[in-house]
Amino acid sequence: MSYSAEEVAKVVGVLMNGGVILYPTDTVWGLGCDATNSQAVQKIGEIKGNRTGPFIVLIDQEGRLHRFVKQVPEVAWEILELSTTPTTLILPGAEGLAPEVIAEDGSVGIRMVDEEFVKAVIRKLGKPIVSTSANFSGMPTPSTFSEIDKELMKQVDYTVEYRRDDERKAKASSIIKLGIHGEVKVIRS
Repeated sequence: MSYSAEEVAKVVGVLMNGGVILYPTDTVWGLGCDATNSQAVQKIGEIKGNRTGPFIVLIDQEGRLHRFVKQVPEVAWEILELSTTPTTLILPGAEGLAPEVIAEDGSVGIRMVDEEFVKAVIRKLGKPIVSTSANFSGMPTPSTFSEIDKELMKQVDYTVEYRRDDERKAKASSIIKLGIHGEVKVIRS
């Protein structure tokens, strides 16, 4: 499976205009938007059914962590190096993001995505993107494109063509919360 530069450009255009996309990640299909655009993040909450966040943020490379987290605990680098599956880190001291993606305690769930299409979108956009499962709040998370509710699809601004036929069952990322002093708490394994 490969994606086209034209589709990357189309997705980036939608995101730059505050739109919401339905797209494949390195885990499940997700709803996404520019993670720095408050109105776009609110629109995702409305689509999901009054979900107010916080939402996971995807970045394309380790170097971007410092742009959105004041101080990355040393243990974060070790976890990223040792992880063999997609892992979301909840890190303290979020900054430069829409308030809706930041938790009440000032932390943010952030994942370095391992999906080349998504990396290309983030690089071209120059900003992180939101990732939340492509389902209405309280409903099961679809593991393939074919399982996504058609009513949800009607509410997004663009649905990515890439990987629609991929029927591999995907699962959500592991989630690990880190404290500023290196405290580690596994939220989802």
